[in-house]
Amino acid sequence: MLAGSLLALAAVVVLSIAIGSNRLSLGEVFHGLFAYGDGEHGYTDAVVRDDRLPRTLLGLLVGMALGLAGALMQAVTRNPVAEPGLLGINHGAAVMIVFAGALFDITAPAAIIWFAFAGALGGTALVYLVGGGRGTSSPIRLVLAGVALQAVFAGVNQGMQVINTHNLDKMRAWLVGSLVNRDVGALSGLLPFFAAGVVLALVLGRALNAIALGEDTARGLGANPTLTRVGSMVAVGLLSAAATAACGPIAFVGLMVPHFVRLLVGHDERWVSVLSMILAPVLLLGCDVLGRWVGSPAEIQVGIVADVVGGLAFLFVVRKLKAVRR
Repeated sequence: MLAGSLLALAAVVVLSIAIGSNRLSLGEVFHGLFAYGDGEHGYTDAVVRDDRLPRTLLGLLVGMALGLAGALMQAVTRNPVAEPGLLGINHGAAVMIVFAGALFDITAPAAIIWFAFAGALGGTALVYLVGGGRGTSSPIRLVLAGVALQAVFAGVNQGMQVINTHNLDKMRAWLVGSLVNRDVGALSGLLPFFAAGVVLALVLGRALNAIALGEDTARGLGANPTLTRVGSMVAVGLLSAAATAACGPIAFVGLMVPHFVRLLVGHDERWVSVLSMILAPVLLLGCDVLGRWVGSPAEIQVGIVADVVGGLAFLFVVRKLKAVRR
């Protein structure tokens, strides 16, 4: 499964670089990646190196963050529909980012990451407070709480955009969820947040397996359920904040991929986390490629495509849960 996932990731990376308003052959893609500078291929090399490669790398990082955050949330809450986008966490981060841009004119990713982190953690706390808290909420209550808070956050976002029209167009494009025209150099300040979230999530894998057996059993196995939950939520906050600051709120990626991974490898959270981190970029970049192909010569933003694909997948998950209850 690991080898197959890596092959799928390599394939979608090549497609992400090759497909766009100008279709490139595999030869042009590899020339742009490994033989940059030849005058005969100057234009296509520039497209590969300056546009599509940075966009693809950003999609890789954001997909990894969303997939891993979704796997963590589902594990720590033992809730099959837990996911940062669906439960309003990404939108909480988005509110604070729009707040930073509208009121303080702060738009640099390295600066807004702190606002995003505060918004992600605040969104997490609100969802659990409204939905019942302490992991006792039913999936339906958490989803309803997340949807309600998303509506509130959307209203706040629109209000702050009206207050400051200077950043309106930029914020509108960002709020859709997009990998286009992102300054990858400026995003280097987000890498420590990505890295910290990934390391913390992977370290917690064994403890999450113990918690799945029940809190008493987990304590008997040497795990601390409270510390594990706090650490997981911090990791989710770091990953969600970095992903949202990088390309805006994108939902459903963290919901679909862990479900698919568990069908493949079972419920060992160590493998679920690793494979979710590999396959989530496959889904995100696949949605980005699909948006470019369907909307050619223009394109449909990846956040919109992910919403359509994810909404259909969510209906499947809901029907599956209904069948299980029966």
